[in-house]
Amino acid sequence: MSDSRHRLRSLLAITYLNGVVPIRTQPLYLVNILASPLSFLFFIVIASHGVFLPEAVGGGMILMMLSMGTSVQTDMTHYRQDLKFQDVMVASPIEAPIYVAGLALSELVYALPGLFVFLLIWIAEGWANPQSALVLTGVLLLSWAFASALGFTLATYFEDVRETFVFSPLISLALSVLPPVYYPITALPAMWRPLAYLSPTTYAADLIHGAMGLGAPPLLAAGIDWLVLIAFTVALVVLAAYKARWREP
Repeated sequence: MSDSRHRLRSLLAITYLNGVVPIRTQPLYLVNILASPLSFLFFIVIASHGVFLPEAVGGGMILMMLSMGTSVQTDMTHYRQDLKFQDVMVASPIEAPIYVAGLALSELVYALPGLFVFLLIWIAEGWANPQSALVLTGVLLLSWAFASALGFTLATYFEDVRETFVFSPLISLALSVLPPVYYPITALPAMWRPLAYLSPTTYAADLIHGAMGLGAPPLLAAGIDWLVLIAFTVALVVLAAYKARWREP
C-alpha cells in the first residue's frame, strides 16, 4: 500500500472512530452540540425582538465551529492520559498531523447536523446566494481550523481531562461571546471597539454579516478581514507544529 493511501485510510479511520461511532451509539450528543448556539440564538432574538436574528444565526455558526474545534483538547487529553491511545499512535507509523487532522475532522462531523439547522434558517431567511455561500464556507472552515490547532496545542500540555472543562468554556467565552459575534460591533461602546479587534472572530463575524447583507464591508476592509483571519489560522497551526508535545518528555 502506498504511503498516501495509508495516510488517507488512517485519517478516515480516526475520523470514523471519534466522530461517527459516538453519534451512532449516543445520538443525544447532537442535542448537546446544539444547546449553546441555539440558546444564544433564542435569547438574543427574544431580547432584540428579532432585530438581531441575522447576527445571531451567523454567531451561532461561528460558535459551533469554535466549540467543535476546541473540543479537540478534551478528546486528545482523554486519549492521551486516560486511554494512553496517543502512545499507541506515537509507536505506530501514523504521523502526528494525520492523528490531529483525523480528530479535527471527527469534530467537524459532530458539527454538521447542528450546522444544518442554522443553514436551514439562513436559506429560509433569503440570505443564501453563491457569493455568500463561498464567504460562509471559507470563514467557517478557517474558524474550525484555528480552533482545532489551538485545542491540539493546549491538549498536549494538560495532565487531566478535567482541566479541559475549565479552559474550553473560557476560550468559547473569549472568542464568541465577548467579541461582537452575536451582535453588531456598533452595539459596543466606542472605547471598547479596539479591544474587540484583538479577537479573530470579530473579523470572521464581519465577513459573515457582510455576506448576509448587513452592511457589507468595503473591498479593502473585507480584504483585511480575510488577511487577519488567515494569518491567525496560520500562526496557530505553526504554533501547534512547533510547540505541541506529540511525545511525552
